[in-house]
Amino acid sequence: MRGPGVTTATSIAPDQPSLARRSASWLHRHARVRLGLLLAAPAAWLVIVYLGSLLLFFSNAFWQRDEFTGHIIREFTLESFAELADAPYPEITLRTVMMAVAVTITCALIAFPIAYYMARVASRRMRAFLVVAVVVPLWASYVIKAYSWRLVLAEEGVLNWLLEPLGLRGPGQGVIAVWLVLSYLWLPYMILPVYAGLERIPNSFLEASADLGGRSMTTFRRVILPLAMPAVIAGSIFTFSLTLGDYIAPTLVSNTIFIGNAIFLNVGAAGDIPFAAAYSLVPLAIIVVYLFVARRLGAFEAL
Repeated sequence: MRGPGVTTATSIAPDQPSLARRSASWLHRHARVRLGLLLAAPAAWLVIVYLGSLLLFFSNAFWQRDEFTGHIIREFTLESFAELADAPYPEITLRTVMMAVAVTITCALIAFPIAYYMARVASRRMRAFLVVAVVVPLWASYVIKAYSWRLVLAEEGVLNWLLEPLGLRGPGQGVIAVWLVLSYLWLPYMILPVYAGLERIPNSFLEASADLGGRSMTTFRRVILPLAMPAVIAGSIFTFSLTLGDYIAPTLVSNTIFIGNAIFLNVGAAGDIPFAAAYSLVPLAIIVVYLFVARRLGAFEAL
C-alpha cells in the first residue's frame, strides 16, 4: 500500500503513426516512385488509348483487302507497301514534303522579325499585347479559319475584288492557296518558340559583341542567329509535322491531293484500310527522321 504523496511512474506508449502517414513519409523519401505514381494514369491513357489505337491501325498495313467482298483478310502480306511505289503515290509524297518545307521556311521568315521585335524591342505592355495577339487565333476553330480562306481566295472573293482595279488576280484555289492557308494556320506555332528563344539570350552577349566592335548586322549574324536557331528548328517541328499530315485545308482550298487526302480517301471512299495504314507509316517515318535531325541540331533544348 502506497502512502500519500507517493506517485507512481506510469509509462505512456507513444502513438503509432497511421498507415497513411507512414506511406506519405515513405513516398517523400522516394521521389522517383512519387513521380511514377503521379504519371501512371496519364501514361496509361497515352499507351492504351492513343498508342494502342495507332498500333492496331498500323497492324492493318500487313493485312490485305479482298477486292470482291471488300473484307479484310488477316493474313500477313506486304502488298500494301508494294503499292506505295505505284503512281501517283511517290508524286503525292514528294508534293507533300515540298509543301511542308515551303510552309516551314515561310513561317520562319515571317515569325523571326515578329518574335525579335517582341523579345528585344517592344515595351513590356506592347510585348504582352503581341503575345496575346499571337495566342488568340489558336482559340478559333481550325475549320472556320480554313473555310474563311476559301471565301477569301474564291473567284468572287475579297482578294480578287481588291486586286481587280490593278488588273491582277489572286492565286485562286490550288497549290499556292494551300501554301498560303497552311502558312497562316501554323505561323503562331513558329512565333512562340522563336520568341522564347530570343528572350532567353542574355543582354550581356550583345553588349560584349558591341564592345568588341561588332556592328548590328555582325551581332545578328554571329550572335543572335546562332543562339536562336535551335528555337527556329523547334518551331519547324510543329509547322513541318502539322503540314505533313493535314488534309482538311487542302480539301477546302484546292483539289490537289496530299498524303493526308490520300489516306482519308482510302479509308473512307475506297475502304482500303490496309493500304491507308501502310501509307500512314510514310509520314510517320519522315517525321521520325526529321525529329532525329532536329535533336542533333539542339531543337529540344529550346523547348
